[in-house]
Amino acid sequence: MNSGEISVLSGFCVIFKEDYKMSEQLAIHGGPKAKTTPNFPMYPGGLEIGEEEKKEVMEVLDNKYLFRYYGPANAESKVKKFEEAFAKKMGSKFCLATSSCTGALLSAMTAVGIGPGDEVIVPGYTFFASCATIVGAKAIPVIAEVDETLTIDPDDIVKKITPSTKGIVCVHMRGVPCDMDRIMKIAKEHNLVVIEDCAQACGATYHGKYVGTFGDAGCFSFQYHKTITAGEGGAVLCQDQRVYDRACSYHDTAACWRPDRFAEQRYEGELFCGSNFRMGELAGAVMCAQLNRLDGLNDAMRRHLAIIKDEIKDTKGIKVRPCNDEAGDTGICLMFFLDSKEKVAPFCEALNAEGVNAAGVFNAGIPDWHIYAHWKHVLNEKTPTDVKCPWDCPYHKAQPVKYSEDMNPNTLEYLGKVVHLDLPAQMTDEDAHMIAKAINKVATEFA
Repeated sequence: MNSGEISVLSGFCVIFKEDYKMSEQLAIHGGPKAKTTPNFPMYPGGLEIGEEEKKEVMEVLDNKYLFRYYGPANAESKVKKFEEAFAKKMGSKFCLATSSCTGALLSAMTAVGIGPGDEVIVPGYTFFASCATIVGAKAIPVIAEVDETLTIDPDDIVKKITPSTKGIVCVHMRGVPCDMDRIMKIAKEHNLVVIEDCAQACGATYHGKYVGTFGDAGCFSFQYHKTITAGEGGAVLCQDQRVYDRACSYHDTAACWRPDRFAEQRYEGELFCGSNFRMGELAGAVMCAQLNRLDGLNDAMRRHLAIIKDEIKDTKGIKVRPCNDEAGDTGICLMFFLDSKEKVAPFCEALNAEGVNAAGVFNAGIPDWHIYAHWKHVLNEKTPTDVKCPWDCPYHKAQPVKYSEDMNPNTLEYLGKVVHLDLPAQMTDEDAHMIAKAINKVATEFA
């Protein structure tokens, strides 16, 4: 090869190198986007509503059967049909459909005997309702740390148990199952009840068993952002007849659910004043159809999550959120840690420029009902009257429970370093590959 050929080849290499740099330049700096397809909103079941849901709803309307407890004698209750199907699907003896997960949680807490003087341990990363319903049951919430899985830290549960502790609310947060082996072991050792909040984890499993079936009760949400949905709705799963009866009592204080609603109670504690958290027949009809979509939705989200995780597993500067059971993750989102809080905002800005919807999880200046530091109602012990129940309660025998915005530093530290991406079931495998490409591209500069 002569000097002229070498010169031409060198020039080509320089040009090729510059072209390569341009192709990898971040979109935020003028380069091409890594993801060129549209983003779907996170309404997995909602976006699938179609003929099946219409058929179920039209049967309700055609039968003029809008209320499950009395209506045309020859019509079937869609709510009852859904309860039976959901219980069978999840492997639970009983299912009670409710108007919301908040109603499910409050019914479940009352059913298992949580009340005045009790303390209930709840994680500091969950939707506020998980904590608010403890107060609604007239018990005192004790807010615990989450660990790196972003679910409740079993070590911190142990630290926060007092003589007044009655139960644990474990939240399978963002589709990932809690460490149920350790939680149930702790509960058994200390004689505590366990309520599973499965609002964001419908279809998640732990060692092959559906979440919501480990504790004394499992509570689900069918609000529009959830995997399967009726717009609003919830459910309680349980294995114990007494717990089921008492949940029914609380969710329907008029006792329409009883064979003889005006009969004397069959045992002490069966009947008491409650509320109205009944699911309506139209919502029940939609849920009958949506339940048939659950497996397909979760399969799609899990597949997309697996593609992305495989393609970013060796990327320097990021750490994918660990899981207590990888196979049991619903796949509703991808969460990964950066090594400092300061990198999260620019990383997310760059990802969004690449065409990928991404956001941080915790910013002290932006209120978010999913993070305890923003739960002002609880931190400041707010009540609707001047009586400071449940915090000022003669039945509470332990030391007063104290709160502060920085009381769980590990939780805030973890959440401050997280980047979060929703993974709607409607996205394609190609979308997943492009998301992984965008993460790797951005990580080269920002992580």
